[in-house]
Amino acid sequence: MLKKIILIFFFLFSLVKPLFASIEEKIINNLIKTENLTFDFKQTIGEKTEEGHCIIEYPKKIFCLYKNRNKKTMVSNGRSLVIKNYASNQYYLYSLKKTPLELILDKNFLINQIKKLESRTIDNKYINFTIIKNNNEINIFFDKKTLNLIGWQTEDIYQNLVVTYIYKIQYNQKIDKKIFKLPKNN
Repeated sequence: MLKKIILIFFFLFSLVKPLFASIEEKIINNLIKTENLTFDFKQTIGEKTEEGHCIIEYPKKIFCLYKNRNKKTMVSNGRSLVIKNYASNQYYLYSLKKTPLELILDKNFLINQIKKLESRTIDNKYINFTIIKNNNEINIFFDKKTLNLIGWQTEDIYQNLVVTYIYKIQYNQKIDKKIFKLPKNN
């Protein structure tokens, strides 16, 4: 009889345990389930604000189309990052490793950091983790209610503060992998 009671207790506990998971564990579970993200964004660099649409595919791939007159795109194939302004024919090629995006686009890195970092709540709306790695300070933000990623704050290679807010987020959409092919310099 005692064995039955113990088995029932462990069974009920296994059903209830997810209800008591920490915020960090729930965020990690969301990230584990995420293969890709599609979203709109608003990005502020210094006094300048830009908007657009992005697709992130883990690990380390991103495609962004900016809503501006320069027809700017940003693409990472996992190794390199290209920013191209089609209207002005400007082309910038960076090693992804030399940008904070390399860390933001690495889901496993984020999960490992969240496991060992303390979270903080901001305005009772956001959960924030501050990651310091390779001379980069990255603040990652999650919505407190949904626990979804909602943005990040970094410094660019020119030491400008870059704040990126993401919204209209869709998860695990079917995407064309060709978008992560780097544009050529004309």
